[in-house]
Amino acid sequence: MTRETERFPAREFQRDLLDWFARERRDLPWRKDRDPYKVWVSEVMLQQTRVETVIPYFEQFIEQFPTLEALADADEDEVLKAWEGLGYYSRVRNLHAAVKEVKTSYGGKVPDDPDKFSKLKGVGPYTVGAVLSLAYGVPEPAVDGNVMRVLSRLFLVTDDIAKPSTRKRFEQIVREIMAYENPGAFNEALIELGALVCTPRRPSCLLCPVQAYCQAFAEGVAEELPVKTKKTAVKQVPLAVAVLADHEGRILIRKRDSTGLLANLWEFPSCEMDGADGKEKLEKMFGEQYGLQVELTEPIASFEHAFSHLVWQLTVFPGRLISSESTKEPFRLVSEDELEAYAFPVSHQRVWREYKEWAGGVRRPD
Repeated sequence: MTRETERFPAREFQRDLLDWFARERRDLPWRKDRDPYKVWVSEVMLQQTRVETVIPYFEQFIEQFPTLEALADADEDEVLKAWEGLGYYSRVRNLHAAVKEVKTSYGGKVPDDPDKFSKLKGVGPYTVGAVLSLAYGVPEPAVDGNVMRVLSRLFLVTDDIAKPSTRKRFEQIVREIMAYENPGAFNEALIELGALVCTPRRPSCLLCPVQAYCQAFAEGVAEELPVKTKKTAVKQVPLAVAVLADHEGRILIRKRDSTGLLANLWEFPSCEMDGADGKEKLEKMFGEQYGLQVELTEPIASFEHAFSHLVWQLTVFPGRLISSESTKEPFRLVSEDELEAYAFPVSHQRVWREYKEWAGGVRRPD
């Protein structure tokens, strides 16, 4: 028993929290079926993504890959296309690899053992707790950002939640206050409380079903918690992006590397500008690195796209590919209709929209 929970009325807290959840729980598509595979997909999608954004993606993804076997057998490009726009693509690449292992090593059944499940690619402590408690009733804690915020206020924890040691502390607290007869509902209720009531800013303390147990509310410091280290300044990366059409109107696209940021997605060719003229940098890159001759016009758009650790500053240059005979991997020439089948990151989806707007208003380069 930790010092936080030593005198905590866990049974009364469980009752009030679960009664509230039974009344107020949202009607979400992944709550209609406790199939471990579907629970797993939803939890992966919900990492770092808002519920409202996830709903249509989840429904479309499950329609396209209704079973674990269907996802395991799918081509990676098909899977990436289904994920297009959700971001953080390493999530779906890890999920794809993990379900393949489940198919080969566990006969297609998601393992209900925490040790086995945690060894799958991309499966961390939160995913273990969420999937196994919701699908199998395994009493494992599911501590995400919502839960850390709730617990930091309930127990007046002032430790930095960015530290792994603080997460471990919260996991132990959950183990000690969990409703072991219904761990899935308990985990889900804590998460729901953080999403709907115990919000990051202006928490609805007067509407909170467990306000009576909250030390931060009693002390009047709920809005000051949790404590989290401020992020360091993100790196700014200026990129020149080329949208090139050949004499047949086909568009030149490039597949990104198989590792690193946005791995295996498709994009319009680009290079870092480094303070230099973007048009010159692109023409030099195509000529020296790939032996391709191009002609570019002046830029048609500039915008920023932020990641968690860097910001791309994209400048879009339309142009034409003078000779396409030497085009080879990682490049591909595709028609505008064919282009729709390829998975592009959000930033390059916008590049294409900007190009289409420009092309609709002016004559494309001959």
